[in-house]
Amino acid sequence: MVSLTLLQQVLAVFSGMLVGFTLGLIGGGGSILAVPLLLYLVGYQNPHVVIGTTALAVALTAYINLIPHWRASNVRWKPAIAFAIPGVIGAVIGAQLGKIFPGKQLLFLFAILMIGVAISMLRPRKARIEKPMRTGMAQYARTTPVGFFVGALSGFFGIGGGFLIVPGLMFATDMTLINAIGSSLFSVGMFGTTTAITYALSGLVNWVIALEYIAGGVLGGLLGARLAGRLSAQKKTLNYIFAGVVIVVAIYMLYVNITAIHL
Repeated sequence: MVSLTLLQQVLAVFSGMLVGFTLGLIGGGGSILAVPLLLYLVGYQNPHVVIGTTALAVALTAYINLIPHWRASNVRWKPAIAFAIPGVIGAVIGAQLGKIFPGKQLLFLFAILMIGVAISMLRPRKARIEKPMRTGMAQYARTTPVGFFVGALSGFFGIGGGFLIVPGLMFATDMTLINAIGSSLFSVGMFGTTTAITYALSGLVNWVIALEYIAGGVLGGLLGARLAGRLSAQKKTLNYIFAGVVIVVAIYMLYVNITAIHL
């Protein structure tokens, strides 16, 4: 495993803070920057180790953030578990494919995904009519395929996938947005843990960086959450700014890895 300089370790903590701060400030989508930050700011050049390491960091951060939502009764455990179980199976398959996929092509596809995330954040949300939450077989019939698909994407790219899990849970169960956000953290943690274990078994996780990312993420998340209350009126503007940053980073990643399409 490649050892990092002191400066790189400091930058790893700082990167974790940026990810945590963004998540605390504007919610889902912030973890999409975990991979490019570790690659291009910290300077860790192995894409597969980067994906395995950030998956672990995002997973543990999600478990930590799950606790306050659980205490606030925002987590609906039955649909959360029903969504996570097929998702874990999908994450195993996705992670296995991701490990054998060439690094440049994987990062090229990751950059395209980043643009998709940014566009989804820019789209105005339509008013949603509240419906009774689905239960029983009607719920399982939707959560199983949706959970599997989202888990596979999460495992392949090594992301938390909250930006997909939240609408997926709302589509499958008709739960409210706040319940979907709280419940999604369980799946984010499970998918990330599954991906990280799969990569760790192949020696593709840097444990020191993961811990540094988590430490920075917890601190950044607290700061972001505190600032979110003061800037709630400007949240739409913050979303636009963040989406713009994601697009710029994605374009840079596409440029750096453009040779992938010729391989």
